[in-house]
Amino acid sequence: MRLTLTQTSLALETAHYRGTGGVSENNRSRGFQPAFIDRETKTVYWSRFPDGRLARCHLLDGLPAELVRARDEQGCVTRVKSSVLSGFVHDGRSYTRDEAAALLVSPSELDRSRSPDTLLRKAA
Repeated sequence: MRLTLTQTSLALETAHYRGTGGVSENNRSRGFQPAFIDRETKTVYWSRFPDGRLARCHLLDGLPAELVRARDEQGCVTRVKSSVLSGFVHDGRSYTRDEAAALLVSPSELDRSRSPDTLLRKAA
């Protein structure tokens, strides 16, 4: 069962994908827009500020009310429905963080992953 998306889980995802194409700062220049995908309805929501402007990173506060499951005392979204996951939109297609990270592997990362040293470390 997938964990419900919260402010904390978003921060953990960002830390997990740091240095890869699964983070906005690493894929923005390639035209990726942070978004949320509702797996239940197959609806994609671009990440937005509460006032509707597009956000440059994943923000729960701009999601529509029907996805929100909890807010804090200031009204900020703290949890969304369990079928929502973070990802990206590029050229009209949605990508999970895993897909974006795999798609945007740099040539130097590919070279390192294929180097004899790396292969020997993996085999050990």
